[in-house]
Amino acid sequence: MGPAQAQGAAQRASAIPAAAAVATQAQPVVVHQNALPPVAQPAPAGGAFQQYKLRLTALARAARIREQTIQSVIPGLELSNRVIELDRAQRPRSTAGTSYVPPMAPYIRDHVTSSLITRGQARYAAHWPNLSRIQLRFGVDPAVIMAIYGKETSYGSVTGNFDLLPALATLAYEGRRRAFFEEEFIAALRLLDQGVGRWTLKGSYAGATGYPQFMPSVALRLRADGDGDGYADIWRNEDDAFASIANYLRSAGWKPNVPWGIPVRVAPTLNRTAIQSHLNAPRCAAVFRRHSRWLTVAEWRALGVTPVYRTLPDTELATLMEPDGPGAGGYLLTTNYRAILDYNCSNFYAMSVGLLADRIARR
Repeated sequence: MGPAQAQGAAQRASAIPAAAAVATQAQPVVVHQNALPPVAQPAPAGGAFQQYKLRLTALARAARIREQTIQSVIPGLELSNRVIELDRAQRPRSTAGTSYVPPMAPYIRDHVTSSLITRGQARYAAHWPNLSRIQLRFGVDPAVIMAIYGKETSYGSVTGNFDLLPALATLAYEGRRRAFFEEEFIAALRLLDQGVGRWTLKGSYAGATGYPQFMPSVALRLRADGDGDGYADIWRNEDDAFASIANYLRSAGWKPNVPWGIPVRVAPTLNRTAIQSHLNAPRCAAVFRRHSRWLTVAEWRALGVTPVYRTLPDTELATLMEPDGPGAGGYLLTTNYRAILDYNCSNFYAMSVGLLADRIARR
């Protein structure tokens, strides 16, 4: 789900003017399918990929990518077997007949470590003047910004070394999520059109790039200037990355001055059947299935769900999650937890970000 990226000797000139970042939105690619070359089906041989590059060229031209950019990238693209291997290794195995969810406590121990906490606290203190300005501008908790930065790239030390363009082209060609990765490939070309350096576009095998690990289309829409120098450089400038993460969370519905969630004690008499949510999740159904229906904090208190040490206003709506089941601790989660889920739709991810943020801010 979004932030100094070590991108070699790329020059500052490849950074993007903030005005252009705000004004330029990722444009959907609208192309009549009969105007495109037929889609080559994935095959071990490289010949089919060479044919598929004709489709990428047609898509890029339809999206009005500069011809110079097209010719500097697409003819030299090669299929990445390593990307295919990694993508196939990540595909979920069949879970038919089982609703097993691994326990969260071991995951939290492994992902909210003393190293991440102490390094996060040091970065938080060092960047506090700018983080406080970013908080005023976007309304987002700066500790959550720092926690996402730590979670995504270990505070900028692990940003990925895959060349984004062949990685995205390979994933599009492979076909499992062709439309998605074709759009991300075109978005990456558009970043080049806007002046991002060709070798700045490195990241994960799945296409996430920069300190926030944004997909290219997200970088086009939401990267932001965080230090007032007129540029939005999420690859080398931490303050720009922080502002961009804040901009992402605000766009996902973050509410100012509201915690992501609080730990609670749950009375053994709580009727969990009565608090089940019957809402249809628009995405990530297995993630949201673990959340109760929404009640006010006052209503939760009446049911025997009480804060451990921090509290929320009585009128605040929250949903209950017991990560490891009844009797193993619970959390009342606000809509800001949902904003973190928008960054990465995993309860394991969002809980680790929230708990790391609390430790970074010494709450």
